[in-house]
Amino acid sequence: MDYKKTAADILSLVGGEKNVVSVTNCMTRLRFVLGDAGKADVEGLKKVKGVQGVVTKNGQFQVVIGTDVSHVCDEIKKLGSFGDAAQAPAEKKGIIAGFFGGLTAIFQPIIPALAGSGMIKALLALLVFVKWVDAGSQTYQIFNAFGDALFSFMPFMLAFSAAKYFKCNQYVSAALAGVLLHSSFTSLEAPIALFGFIPVTQVAYGGSVVPILLIVWAQSYIEPLANKISPKSVKIFLAPLLTIIVTGCLGITLLGPLGNLVGQGLAVGFNWLNDYAGWVIPFLMGAFCPFFVMTGMHYCFAPIQTIQYATLGYGTILGPGMLASNIAQGTASLVVGLKAKNKDLKQLGISAGFTGLMGITEPALYGVTLKYKRPLYAAVIGGGVAGLYAGITGIHTYSSTTAGLLALPVYIGGSGFGNVINAAITIVISIVVTAIATLVLGFKEEPGDDAAETPAVEKKETVSSMRIEIASPVKGTEVPLSEVKDEVFSKNIVGRGAAVVPAEGKIYSPVDGVAASVFDTKHAIGLVSDDGVEVLIHVGLDTVELEGKYFTAHVAQGDRVKKGQLLLEFDLDAIKAAGYDTVTPVIISNTDSYLDVLAADAGEINAGDMLLTVVK
Repeated sequence: MDYKKTAADILSLVGGEKNVVSVTNCMTRLRFVLGDAGKADVEGLKKVKGVQGVVTKNGQFQVVIGTDVSHVCDEIKKLGSFGDAAQAPAEKKGIIAGFFGGLTAIFQPIIPALAGSGMIKALLALLVFVKWVDAGSQTYQIFNAFGDALFSFMPFMLAFSAAKYFKCNQYVSAALAGVLLHSSFTSLEAPIALFGFIPVTQVAYGGSVVPILLIVWAQSYIEPLANKISPKSVKIFLAPLLTIIVTGCLGITLLGPLGNLVGQGLAVGFNWLNDYAGWVIPFLMGAFCPFFVMTGMHYCFAPIQTIQYATLGYGTILGPGMLASNIAQGTASLVVGLKAKNKDLKQLGISAGFTGLMGITEPALYGVTLKYKRPLYAAVIGGGVAGLYAGITGIHTYSSTTAGLLALPVYIGGSGFGNVINAAITIVISIVVTAIATLVLGFKEEPGDDAAETPAVEKKETVSSMRIEIASPVKGTEVPLSEVKDEVFSKNIVGRGAAVVPAEGKIYSPVDGVAASVFDTKHAIGLVSDDGVEVLIHVGLDTVELEGKYFTAHVAQGDRVKKGQLLLEFDLDAIKAAGYDTVTPVIISNTDSYLDVLAADAGEINAGDMLLTVVK
């Protein structure tokens, strides 16, 4: 990928430098906040080489790139002066949307550190398992500290990230996190009281999540007030002094203990789920994780997962279900790549498939499964079945990392090897079920890809399918729809079909049915056959601009029509003389309701000859 060219193309298509308020990236996406999202050319962006998809969510305009996203983001930042998403103007949201949006914004920056630290612990567990490292050795202790550091000092990480989101001083927030972790609250056994009478609950805040979030939220209100009342001559030290004292006192007496109670309550809920309905979350996550990823909601589960590690020592919220789902996404994409006839789709499917198996699913989701739909359904089936097995067998993760094939070491723990074995079985189930479902459901390649259904679907059609024939509405020369010089038709955006270059200016009904729509400009007619097939006949390209000139309609909307009945006439020579292309697409607009739409061989065709076969 040419990162500079891709960056320049994307920046131009989102409306240019002046339309970009901020830009940042996560593991696979560019995340823009735009001054005017309406200026962005979504369809143009989807055509840029390297772009897998475009998503708009929670005020952010997201361009899905894949694992090369950081390089593209760096090049974009060289092309202008941009802020980051945390500095963008706040968007008015509902309470629930604002809450989950805030959690996502706070946790997203630390996800790579969580994944890296978790993998260190996972690799250590694997090395101990194969007896390459002794758990009592100094080497183990050193690297264990590498893996534990983030979790032990989680309040510091969250303080910085939350301060950025709440727009307050990050270093003051870090100081408040230090208050929670100070030895005065962790080493003393005697009860502590502020001012001699306000009790201070002694809590081990290392690894906690909720307390520091509440404290920084309070800081975001206290700090502006401290700045406002502090004289300019002493503001540099008085404002932070007041902020730390007031917020710190609130933190150790009220907000910290309250956050701890919330964590304990969640732990009780986790225990109940694990004891009585342990299969529910892995099943739901395994089946529906792709839809969480589309909306960015998967980041909202990260704080809950972190609380689970801190309170229970293991996780069930994300790991098991996401393992099933990510493997399913990768498998579906891989099967599409292996079965595809088009070289570009084959390369994309295989590349995105392997990336998905490693736990990064956005390229597979936006580039393959969501685009072709049926592979997405297959991934939902495979991920759900595998997630159900993971839930029934109660597998746990013992540290956090990206859920994929390389994540197996995070399942090493507990008594015996049953947990990691069941995790491996979950992977196998996800691969096998998804692969079978993808082959059975099949997929349709883009027009011009020289591919129709996968063999499994073709076999189904030839053996047991019903075929509905659609006649040509006009005499002329049939051409493939992919050759029509309008992407709305050539890329099957409105449905599959064929096109005819007319030899005369008469359109006849290709079916028995009803004239569902007759355009005021008379250049197009929509029919619904008695079999339920929706047929759109569009005379010429951009002929709507003629506003009905040269066209005469012989039916009105709602009229019943018979096959071969004259529907409209048009002055073919006059339309050509006006500079318009007269090629006439004939589209099955409810294509998704059928297994396939097959066109007759290109060449000369008479009105009434079979043009399309709809496979039901």
